[in-house]
Amino acid sequence: MKLRFNNNFKYIIFTTLIFLFIQLLSSFNFLNRYYQGILTIMCINIILVVSLNIIAGFLGQLTLGHAGFMAIGAYFSAYITKLLSNTYFSFPIALFLGSLMAGIFGIAVALITLRLKGDYLAIITLAFAEVVRNILLNLDVVGGASGYVGIVKHTNFAYAYLIMFVVIILTISVIKSKSGRAILAIKEDEIAASASGVDVGNYKILAFVFSAFFAGLAGGLYAHYMGILEPKAFRLDKSVEILVMCVLGGMGNLKGSIIAAIILTLLPELLQGISSYRTLLYAVVLIVMMLAKNHLTLKGGVK
Repeated sequence: MKLRFNNNFKYIIFTTLIFLFIQLLSSFNFLNRYYQGILTIMCINIILVVSLNIIAGFLGQLTLGHAGFMAIGAYFSAYITKLLSNTYFSFPIALFLGSLMAGIFGIAVALITLRLKGDYLAIITLAFAEVVRNILLNLDVVGGASGYVGIVKHTNFAYAYLIMFVVIILTISVIKSKSGRAILAIKEDEIAASASGVDVGNYKILAFVFSAFFAGLAGGLYAHYMGILEPKAFRLDKSVEILVMCVLGGMGNLKGSIIAAIILTLLPELLQGISSYRTLLYAVVLIVMMLAKNHLTLKGGVK
């Protein structure tokens, strides 16, 4: 698959300028560690929402197990980092192996759920995420319920931004390729796609692998940013949070999903001063965003 740099050239220039601008602000201490941390988490959330969009948006399959793939990538990459004794190349190797492990589980989940869709698929993927979380709760080698501590904090804004950029470019490239058109055809009409010669099973597996791999990558970045992992961080709430970002931005709309991920990452931080009403205001903003998106859709403002 060839990257379509001609079509994405403006995007590459724009994102590069944003990165340089933020690095400039950081170098002059206009952005302290707290704000850099928020930006780092924002990049991780964007990777998660883009990866979920591959399954939920472009393939059209509702899944609630994304936190499970993230957890696998997070724990496995953290374990590999410790195993390699934090050598110079331990972080990139750990990120790749953690993502690869998540991708392998993505194949397993895809094979199990190949003939499922709708509520049944959501329930099975939810069960998968809960199984992963409960295994981690009882796995002493990675800390169990006490949490996995002592993870070296390799992740910073530069790492997260660069990987986010690569993930977005790769996702756009995949969707615009022959494989991407086949995935979109399955979303529109699975029976018609199959009758047209599209190997539905293989392309579903491909979508799950890409999505799980990128979710594992986000998990690895998260692990090496937080420095500690707890199974409770990967509960159903996390899968729903990612799905909400995806839905608010528009299923299959990468730009919208990225904007939603930015807003919903910043919102909890902005509402810290009024913590008593934080949950209420968060829900109100979600409702307003949904109504505004529907209004624009009816007017043809969102494509």
